Amino acid sequence: TLCTAAEVMMDKGAVAVYGCCTHPVFSGPAIERLSKAPFKEIIITNTIPLPQEKNLPNMKVLSVAPLIGEAILRIHEDLSVSKLFEE
Repeated sequence: TLCTAAEVMMDKGAVAVYGCCTHPVFSGPAIERLSKAPFKEIIITNTIPLPQEKNLPNMKVLSVAPLIGEAILRIHEDLSVSKLFEE
């Protein structure tokens, strides 16, 4: 669905399309489909290990370490963790 949506957006005149994923399992034909899709960049988190063979040139991996570290600190200091997710 994500790949099809990217194709439709490009067909409708989008200049660039970005994809994102929190837990990059990428099972079955996912990597093949993503590699053929017109994504300028695919942004993923490092919440699970991504095998090297599933890494694509247009993938950017974001670390969740700062967020988890701040959550631990806030818990330790009895501060609000939910504040991390407010604008």
